[in-house]
Amino acid sequence: MELIRIDGLYVAFSTRSETVRAVDTVDLAINEGDTISLIGESGCGKTVTGMAIMGLLPTNARITGTIRYGDQDLLSAPDSTLQRIRGKEIAMISQNSANALNPVMTVGDQIAEPLLIHHLLPAPEARQEAVRLLSALGFDEPERAREQYPHEFSGGMRERILIALALICNPGLIIADEPTSGLDAQVKSQILQLIKKQIDGNRTLFLITHDMGTAHFLCTRTAVMYAGEIVEIGQTHDLLSLPMHPYTQGLLASLPSAGLHPIPGVSPSPAHLPGGCRFCTRCPASMDRCRREHPALIDAKGRQVRCFRYD
Repeated sequence: MELIRIDGLYVAFSTRSETVRAVDTVDLAINEGDTISLIGESGCGKTVTGMAIMGLLPTNARITGTIRYGDQDLLSAPDSTLQRIRGKEIAMISQNSANALNPVMTVGDQIAEPLLIHHLLPAPEARQEAVRLLSALGFDEPERAREQYPHEFSGGMRERILIALALICNPGLIIADEPTSGLDAQVKSQILQLIKKQIDGNRTLFLITHDMGTAHFLCTRTAVMYAGEIVEIGQTHDLLSLPMHPYTQGLLASLPSAGLHPIPGVSPSPAHLPGGCRFCTRCPASMDRCRREHPALIDAKGRQVRCFRYD
């Protein structure tokens, strides 16, 4: 059953001199119980897509398309509806714990706050639920941790606090935006294990990441994004084992395990996107048609791919 249906999502930001197309006509379905990742290099539009679902884009964003959640279009829903959904039904784990947490509120008060906002528990029970969750997420002294402030914790422990914030209202969908960014390998492994344990069986995960290893560990499906659009969607294992789009192939070839062969060239500016295939100037298999026409996302070999080689 579909939980989220994104159709024709377009997000642009206007400056004095130009229009920056951050997300350009994205279509994506997220089913109940899905674990799906959105991968791609920095600036491709991943985070903007997640923020659009949450209704947290800045006021200068120009947005078209639809994001269906049940009988609601989140893009046209009033603020009161979004405030009811955020945290309670759809929650987000932000990528920067230093900026996402309030430095002048105790950790316990921040974790308990969504329960109070949504009138799910009175204050004493909400604070105890925060302690229970801190304990479940590996805090040795959760009662003490509840009274501390974010700056008193390491980056890894602050990431656990963000996970607690996302889980406290037991939402059906969690959007995780680079949840292990900036963490060392050991702490990253611990955080990934925690997320996997929390989503197994009863939650839907939409993971935003540039890390293919994280996508493989947490997600059964993966969508690859380049220059504001999705270029390939498929089962994660199949997509990473046998990538079809030249960009996906290039991402895998650039990994240390594959010999660190970076993709030549640079991504096109989102303010000056080409009319043909957006990857053609970096693609070793480009044809004249790639420069003239913009490829559609088509069904091919059990997945979807945006490439004329499979047309």
